[in-house]
Order: sequence, then C-alpha cells, then structure tokens
Amino acid sequence: MSVDNNGDFVPGERRRRSWTRDEKRRIVEESLQDGASIAEVARRHELNANLLFTWRRKMGAEPSVQNDPMPILPVTIARGVATERDCPGAAGQMEIVLAEGDRIIVWADVETAALTGVLKALSRR
Repeated sequence: MSVDNNGDFVPGERRRRSWTRDEKRRIVEESLQDGASIAEVARRHELNANLLFTWRRKMGAEPSVQNDPMPILPVTIARGVATERDCPGAAGQMEIVLAEGDRIIVWADVETAALTGVLKALSRR
C-alpha cells in the first residue's frame, strides 16, 4: 500500500524505493547519535526500523557478538509476597537492564503483579 499526497492509503499501488549508499550511511549515522531512537529515525525517513537495523549490521555498526558479555546470575522466583518478617532490612533496590540498554529501577516494596505487567509489556515491544 502507498500513501497519496493527502496522507490517505492507496490500495494496490506498491513502490519499492532504493537508497543510495550515502543516504544509508547518513541515516545509520543519525541512528547512532546519543539518545537517538531507531524507531523515530526510521519513521522520520519513512522506512521500516528492521531495515535500519539491517543497514546498521551490514555497515558494522551493530556488533554481531557482544564484546563483554554480562554474567548470568542465578535467580529464584518464589510464589507469594515477601513480608518484612521474611526479609528483614529489605530496603534496597534492584536495577534491571534490558537488551537495548533501557533501565528499570525496582524498589523493595514493588508489587509483584505490577512489575510482572511492566516486564511483559516491555518484552512485547
């Protein structure tokens, strides 16, 4: 589907765009700027974010293997809610770092259901 000058979808008309190497390089460089969102850069240039990821990988901007892998730590998830009696002095926080670098800070008093909902929503994006 294509979009006409009024922003309306026109069924049946598909056109394949081609990008010069310089255009690809410029868009990839823009996506590598601090704080840049790949989705926003892709939208601004009217291309699919997956295509931008492919360009980044082909240009060597995306490492295929993480150079400094994070250690895997054992985690036990227990049913039920912990009480202060179960965890005396539990006043700390936990930081969860997602694959894309986003960080979630969780305090000791977070509700399990709320945290589960947030993590499920983030895993779907």
